[in-house]
Amino acid sequence: MAVIITDTCINCAACIDECPVEAIVDEDDNPTGEEIYYVYEDKCVECVDHFDVPACAEACPTEECIVWGDPIEGMPASKDRGDKGTPIIED
Repeated sequence: MAVIITDTCINCAACIDECPVEAIVDEDDNPTGEEIYYVYEDKCVECVDHFDVPACAEACPTEECIVWGDPIEGMPASKDRGDKGTPIIED
């Protein structure tokens, strides 16, 4: 998975509006049934060639809500990505 939205998500929609490839869906369309937003790994490009860091994490008001997942073979990966589970934006 490219990036992951954790269960600290407050469903504010800030990330959805910023995703350049529409990889994020709200809780109503989350295929896991969880009441949080969801990132489709086969769509997420980690904002490579769009922004310096994933725009969803920049827009998110909740600390450590959006974290790195596993890189997906054949999909773009940020050169500055951290280990799985680490926050994309660290304060």
